[in-house]
Amino acid sequence: MFRILTMMFVLVLSLSACQSVVDNAYYGMWEKLGVEKRDLLVDRVEDAQDSQKEAQEQFSSALEEFSALINFDGGELESVYKNLSDQLGASKDSAAAVTARIIKVEDVATALFEEWEDEIDLINSATLKRDSKRKLNETKRKYDSLLRSMRKVEKSIDPVLIALQDNVLALKHNLNANAIGALQGEFNNIKQDVTSLIAEMNTAIKQSDEFIAGIKG
Repeated sequence: MFRILTMMFVLVLSLSACQSVVDNAYYGMWEKLGVEKRDLLVDRVEDAQDSQKEAQEQFSSALEEFSALINFDGGELESVYKNLSDQLGASKDSAAAVTARIIKVEDVATALFEEWEDEIDLINSATLKRDSKRKLNETKRKYDSLLRSMRKVEKSIDPVLIALQDNVLALKHNLNANAIGALQGEFNNIKQDVTSLIAEMNTAIKQSDEFIAGIKG
């Protein structure tokens, strides 16, 4: 067992080393084109903003579809279910995009801060070294706050997706008017979760603007 764990540990280290080489090559390529890690970080924070704005629109659309289900007064229930199921799928895609963009922000931020720290060690002037450290710590503090806000958004998405999926599956298993009555009680909870999610996204989007303005300054 110990031998197997040791081999797994070595494999993980090897994969991490390979990933580090790939990352260095990737960022090195951009730097040769005149694009610094700071610029990439700004771009990726903006991309994360865009994914949150798109998610806001998607979850609002899903809520509207759910509202249409609750107000269903006759017709083809199968098509209503299909629309809600499509909204669930699109919402999952939006959630995945939010997570992917956050990961990309983290990747370049880690590379930027590591490079910054290494370069501080090369500064001989005590005054310049101190100023650079202060700026680094200030940028890290703002970044950590932004990342917490983004991760909070990510966590807030989960209960909305779970509730939507529960109701879509419940409807799928009982495609008749009686099923709608059973789902009506869920609507207000979902509406509250979506409203809260959108508010948290707005907070993260605002923080992103502030972070971008600060890092460009």
